[in-house]
Amino acid sequence: MNGQLHLSYAGDISPQQAWAWYQTGEALVVDVRTDAERAWVGSVPGAIAIAWKQWPGMALNPDFDAQLRAAVIGAESKKLAILCRSGVRSIAAAERATLLGFEAYNILEGFEGALDAHAHRGRIGGWRYHGLPWGQS
Repeated sequence: MNGQLHLSYAGDISPQQAWAWYQTGEALVVDVRTDAERAWVGSVPGAIAIAWKQWPGMALNPDFDAQLRAAVIGAESKKLAILCRSGVRSIAAAERATLLGFEAYNILEGFEGALDAHAHRGRIGGWRYHGLPWGQS
């Protein structure tokens, strides 16, 4: 964790820390990107896919709470490492998961990382940039 105190969720973690927790069974990775983002850009093997916002239009997913609860049945005591494209949407999802009673963390940098000087992602941080496992359909 980066040492920052967040009152609304457990904190921020690096993609590497999220993967380490996932490998040891300490955490679940919850990918809150849209179905389109996962299909077009790639996804993390074993991650739970629950869109925070829905494509097109990016409206909040009205079923997020129910989908999250259903996805973690039997694993409610595990940490939730929340992943989005760049580490921004995942903050809101981590806050919501915390309100639902989970220990939720935001994965910094997200799957693709921040935009570089040419408005491209994937060159400044992110899950893929760090060489962590992912696949593409």
